[in-house]
Amino acid sequence: MTNNYELYKVFYWAAKTGSLTQAAKALYLTQPSVSHAIKQLEERIGVTLFYRTSKGVSLTQEGKILFSYIEQSQILITLAEEKMVALKNLDSGELRIGGSDSLFKHYLLPFLEDFHVKYPGIKLHLNHGTTPEVISYLKEGRIDLGVVRMPIFDSQLEVTESIELQDCFVAGERYAELKGQALSMEQLMEYPVILFSRNSRVRMAITELFEKYGHELKPDIEVGSVDLLIEFAKRGLGISYVTREFVAKELKEGSLFEIELDVEIPPSKVGLMVMRNMPISAAATRFIEVVH
Repeated sequence: MTNNYELYKVFYWAAKTGSLTQAAKALYLTQPSVSHAIKQLEERIGVTLFYRTSKGVSLTQEGKILFSYIEQSQILITLAEEKMVALKNLDSGELRIGGSDSLFKHYLLPFLEDFHVKYPGIKLHLNHGTTPEVISYLKEGRIDLGVVRMPIFDSQLEVTESIELQDCFVAGERYAELKGQALSMEQLMEYPVILFSRNSRVRMAITELFEKYGHELKPDIEVGSVDLLIEFAKRGLGISYVTREFVAKELKEGSLFEIELDVEIPPSKVGLMVMRNMPISAAATRFIEVVH
């Protein structure tokens, strides 16, 4: 038997057209090359596949059986090529993104909406998780890209910087006496503090900042979503640590106000993360271009 699929391709076109000349034209070959390829195939599989007629060539019984199988493979190859073109042109496919609820809602949502309008054939799959979880999803092949807070230190990952965010402490009207004041860390810790879950990059960053100044920041309330951080602060349950850009509406309408510290809180950056030296889909490539 033969593993030379080019011979089967020649056989397919000769059988389909019933002419060695037409097969040669379809494959951009010479007629002698087509004749030689068919002879090679017949010798390797040990049967005669064609007999000559006045109009060209016709399949023998064995040739008809072989053609019934080869035709199916050619149909599948054609469909596969068409699928690849569709994926390249973003007419179909999927885009799997990992990230936190807050980044999806407050940062990515406009980009996702725009991408979906432009490429409706691409199915969107959003996988929620903390930064360590998103990194695991990416390494396990469960997502195409991750959207996370930086910095990320992992030689297996390639991270492209996107927007800059500023975190801050906010409170509701119950703590109105703190408006306009610049609190020290010690003064802030005299009030109930509400923080995001301990595995989040935001929580790690503020904890490290307080430790840098010799303080241990312990939350009175710990929640798992930005929406709860905002709602708890509005209801006067404590002072929440949130991303300023994510509470712009509340700050503008006055249901929350920002509490200043006498030390600077460094800004953070959002990164688009993929596996280093690994090919990514056309959909993922295009989405990164849209966001960046």
